[in-house]
Amino acid sequence: MGMSVGSSSGDDGDSYKPLAEINVTPFVDVMLVLLIIFMVAAPLMVQGVPLDLPKTSASKLGAQKKPMVVSLAPDGKLYIRDEEVTRDTLVSRLMQIKSSEGDGVVYVRADRKIAYGDVMELLGRVGESGYARVSLLSQPSPSGETVKN
Repeated sequence: MGMSVGSSSGDDGDSYKPLAEINVTPFVDVMLVLLIIFMVAAPLMVQGVPLDLPKTSASKLGAQKKPMVVSLAPDGKLYIRDEEVTRDTLVSRLMQIKSSEGDGVVYVRADRKIAYGDVMELLGRVGESGYARVSLLSQPSPSGETVKN
């Protein structure tokens, strides 16, 4: 009643061995069809629903503003961006710029030969103008070198 698979006691000498291979051709065919469908459908999904948007006179969001940089030159002159200002007009000029451009970060640059007290005075004047975020700029030293005074 039982069937013997793989025994060598047959008359013709050939034994039956089942094949355990997977035919991947239909799988590849289906995957290529799906790839073509997604390649055709993807641009349609990105574009969205066609609309006629209204026109407006509002300015674009995310417009790049020129960074607010206050510089203290080696000769003691003060600059806001590229404009030279005196110590007396620094605070009022920064307040004017803040009212027109809004609050942002003020970057303070000073020559390395400037005294520490002068840099601290400049930071205090920038704080008087109403800017809450102040950053100090420096030049990165080449890797492996120690900073010399």
